[in-house]
Amino acid sequence: MTVKILVSDSLDEEGLEILQRSGFQVDDKPGLTEDRLCEIIGDYDCLVIRSGTKVNKKVLDAGKRLKVVGRAGVGVDNIDIPYATEKGILVMNTPSSNILSAAEHSCAMLLSLSRNIPFAHESMHRGEWNRSKYTGVEMNGKVLGIVGVGRVGGEVAKRIRAFNMTVIGYDPYLPKEVADQVGVRLTTLEEVITTADFMTIHTPLLPETRNMIGLKQFKMMKPNARIANVARGGIVNEDDLYTALKEKVIAGAAFDVWCNEPLSEDEKKLLELDNLVTTPHLGASTVEAQERVAVDIANAVILYLRDNVITNAINAPRGKLDPETENFMPLVERMGSFLHQINGSAPIQELEITYCGELASKQTKMLTLNAVIGLMNNIVGKGNVNLINALAVAKAKGLSIKESSTDRSEDYSNMVEMKAVSGKKTTLIRGTAFGEKPRLVGLNEYSFDIPMDGDLIMVKYEDAPGIIGKVGSLLGEAGVNIAQMTVARDGSKALMILTVDQHVSAEILSRITAVAGPDSGARFADLVEG
Repeated sequence: MTVKILVSDSLDEEGLEILQRSGFQVDDKPGLTEDRLCEIIGDYDCLVIRSGTKVNKKVLDAGKRLKVVGRAGVGVDNIDIPYATEKGILVMNTPSSNILSAAEHSCAMLLSLSRNIPFAHESMHRGEWNRSKYTGVEMNGKVLGIVGVGRVGGEVAKRIRAFNMTVIGYDPYLPKEVADQVGVRLTTLEEVITTADFMTIHTPLLPETRNMIGLKQFKMMKPNARIANVARGGIVNEDDLYTALKEKVIAGAAFDVWCNEPLSEDEKKLLELDNLVTTPHLGASTVEAQERVAVDIANAVILYLRDNVITNAINAPRGKLDPETENFMPLVERMGSFLHQINGSAPIQELEITYCGELASKQTKMLTLNAVIGLMNNIVGKGNVNLINALAVAKAKGLSIKESSTDRSEDYSNMVEMKAVSGKKTTLIRGTAFGEKPRLVGLNEYSFDIPMDGDLIMVKYEDAPGIIGKVGSLLGEAGVNIAQMTVARDGSKALMILTVDQHVSAEILSRITAVAGPDSGARFADLVEG
């Protein structure tokens, strides 16, 4: 049967040519409606898209022959990845293709903002000549604050040093030595906000970064501060941005990304402001970046379809895993996510994974990669780390990965130990799998056995009668159902672990800490979403 590839969004010509030279049948049909896509997708083995095509359940169900979805770009919000994984369909993206373009666009936005270029341009096209009105400010000698000193933020820092700026940054997951290499002095978010003359954002959109910058933060900034966002809409509260610019709380802003794209009617009030530079999500819109994403995804899907070699995978292809280690894939990814969540904000410098018992003699490279993915997802955002770039992303964050094995496994035939070193703090967790069900069986000196599924609460407390009942009553009053619970003891200390059916707010955790004791430190972890 002839292998068939459908391209349903506009793709750079060079990428199309690579696909067409592959010998496979390639149909270039951009602009299909969802109904029309569902009518024809059943004849195709591969679907290549950009951001326009929505690959939802309906499309995936219709894709009877579909083996792979290739996304030319980073974001995969338009693909139902869990359902694609369930259907055994590989999802690929191109996570590194637009880094330089996004960094350059960030610099362009900062320069446009500092010299009022867009406003002066509009004025001249109206026939005006008003030099004094558009007097700008130099970047020389000013302080640039970078929120999120990752790959894009690091490239911005390298380029901005040519303007003789002092560069400070906030990134809780980046070690000092990595920041030093790109000329960024790491500090607190508060210092970045209060000190920076210019600020640029380069964090992923995560629950903890949504609305990270609001009116409270704007009021902490210098009156002459200017902020740029070429990362993701939603990190800055748009209503508060409007207020801050309208009331001249800050001097200006330059935004490429928005909560709604295209803008909603309510968001269009931002376009009335005379101190806001706007672009329609152009961070990756360069000839070079579009060519790179097209070429990269074309080569990736051909390599998979022709040689069964997987690159740039978002989801682990179950059919290609070693049957003897496949059941441990969900375990290690959730252990990585769990380890990050309980470690706190301090960056992890070293992750050591030990495979115990029968696992010691198996091929464990894929397990290690998935453990790193679980750990890094909360740091760089889902879709930005995969089986191919996991180690490179970890290295860029200053994370050293060590893998070892031992025949010793005292209580289980197979067990995985993960140890995280963060400064002087070391955290050790242990897990195993029964069938396809991952289970957490130890944390530091405590041993127990509880499923790693859904949401989990940990409470460490001074062992005393009544604590368990108080915690249970508090959760019940809050409408939180307890699915399972276990308690482990070590001397006078106890560790209570509960799996719950609902997300638990910071307020509830604070109340648990109050009833369990000031040193209890109740923590919450989402083991599925991470």
